Amino acid sequence: MPVIVIGADTPEGNAILPALQPASGEIRLFVSDPAIGAKLRAYGKVAVGDVSDGSHVGGAALNAFCAVAIAHAASDQRERSFADTPAAVFAQWADGLLDAGIGRIIFVATTADIAAAGKLREAAPEFVAVDAGLPAKQLGAAVASLEGSQKISGHHGAG
Repeated sequence: MPVIVIGADTPEGNAILPALQPASGEIRLFVSDPAIGAKLRAYGKVAVGDVSDGSHVGGAALNAFCAVAIAHAASDQRERSFADTPAAVFAQWADGLLDAGIGRIIFVATTADIAAAGKLREAAPEFVAVDAGLPAKQLGAAVASLEGSQKISGHHGAG
C-alpha cells in the first residue's frame, strides 16, 4: 500500500527512505524544495508544497495508507506560510491526513514534539511515535518495520 513521507528532505528522511525501498511498494515524498525533490526522485513520486498547508499534505497523501510524518520538517529553516509553530504545523498535517483517509501515522519525533502532536494522534486509526534520535540505520529499520506491520500501536524507540 502507498506510503507518504512528509519531510522526506530532512536528515531523518534521508535515513528512512533507503529502508523503505523496495518492500513498501509506492513511496511518495513530500518536500518543500523542488531541487531537493528532483534529487530524491529515485525513491518514489515527489510532491512539492508548503509543509504547513494541510491541503497540500492531504492532496499528496490521497489514497495512501501510511504517512510517515517527520516532525523536524515543522521546525527547520524551510518556509511555512500557514502555520508558525510546530504544534500548528502538526494540526495542519492532522487535517490533511484525516481528509486523505490515512490509516496509519508513524510520527518521527523528539519527546517534545510528541507532546505537541495534539490532534495528529487522532487523525488516523493507528498512530505510533518513533524516536527521531535513533541512529540512522535503526531509525530507518524501525520505520520500515512499522510501515510494513499488520497493526501497530504505541510508542517505539522512545528516548
